[in-house]
Amino acid sequence: MDAGRVSNQLYSDVQRAGKNEKQQGVGFAGAIKNAIYRVSDMQAQANQSVQELMQGKTGIHDTMIELQKADISLRVLLQVRNKVIEAYKEIMRMPI
Repeated sequence: MDAGRVSNQLYSDVQRAGKNEKQQGVGFAGAIKNAIYRVSDMQAQANQSVQELMQGKTGIHDTMIELQKADISLRVLLQVRNKVIEAYKEIMRMPI
């Protein structure tokens, strides 16, 4: 699976979650929480895939794909976190 495609999928999931939660009244915090849960689920899937590889139930290719998806989703989440922190710092520098 292409790294850009995984990144775009996670980004669109975050956007979609934000829109759905905005309609439900949860907002940005809920969208971020959902993104964190999704990344956590991907990490758990990758761990499960490694366990299955060790037991001979799956191939190395599938395991590597799961590991890469988990890695990319974590990197995207960290970039979102960094952007949020930068925006917060910028807001705090604004004169009142």
